[in-house]
Amino acid sequence: MLDWTDKHCRYFHRILTKQTLLYTEMVTTGAILFGKGDYLAFNNEEHPVSLQLGGSDPKALAQCAKLAQERGYDEINLNVGCPSDRVQNGMFGACLMGKADLVANSIALMQDQVDIPVTVKTRIGIDDLDSYDFLCQFIEKLMPYTKTFIVHARKAWLSGLSPKENREVPPLDYDRVYKLKQDYPDLTIAINGGIKTIDEIKHHLKYVDGVMIGREAYQNPLLLTEIDTKIFGTHTPIIDPLSAIRALYPYIEQQLMKGAQLNHIMRHTLGIFNGRKGARQWRRYLSENAHKQGAGVEVVEQALTFIQ
Repeated sequence: MLDWTDKHCRYFHRILTKQTLLYTEMVTTGAILFGKGDYLAFNNEEHPVSLQLGGSDPKALAQCAKLAQERGYDEINLNVGCPSDRVQNGMFGACLMGKADLVANSIALMQDQVDIPVTVKTRIGIDDLDSYDFLCQFIEKLMPYTKTFIVHARKAWLSGLSPKENREVPPLDYDRVYKLKQDYPDLTIAINGGIKTIDEIKHHLKYVDGVMIGREAYQNPLLLTEIDTKIFGTHTPIIDPLSAIRALYPYIEQQLMKGAQLNHIMRHTLGIFNGRKGARQWRRYLSENAHKQGAGVEVVEQALTFIQ
């Protein structure tokens, strides 16, 4: 998720779940090719991890895919689902659903450059192009080049709604995603949108191949601690929240030595104690102190004293 699932967030989430495929925030081809920072940076501990790319220039996408494979990413995911103005102005994201030939060409060139999977994240439609037939036509254009689709079960309005409204106002249509899997059984179909509980995940997995969790995993990261045992069936003990935070300490110290700020790391952990006594004080203490000059692990340890 843009500006959310950065490398600090993903490192923390990997402490909570060993099996889940993690996705980067959407990174544009322009940032990778011309930006001043290292937009492909990730921690080796994040594997398996997928780079989510945003762009509409097939050659630039192919170049970035090659760079990503060289850096060690496990998958490239082309975002054709984000509806924000910031994305549309760059001519990528959900508006590309109206340009299936361009998307198909982009994926074909990316596949020519890499051996790792290239997948697509999409919506069920855009604006008035929201019929099931439209979705099928879009998917069929891409099928020769990719077999894996993550489908957000809402259409996107490209104008008139904010990104937040586009996550809430268009109604969810899970049945349409189920039908897509039924009609195209050879495709790998994952579902996304409004999914918040283990029971909901299990229900969706009766009809599709995978489930993507976005904001719920971020705002309620404790959910991730149950995924390995209850979804993947592993026998790994579920990590408790206190242990998860303390397991982050070596990473915090390492990143601080590299010039990172404590608040940039800890902002991703604020929801880990949701529903527990002292959670509000935990969040407040970190919000008030983690940004201060020289703030380190001792600030986190003090914040933990509020948790009961």
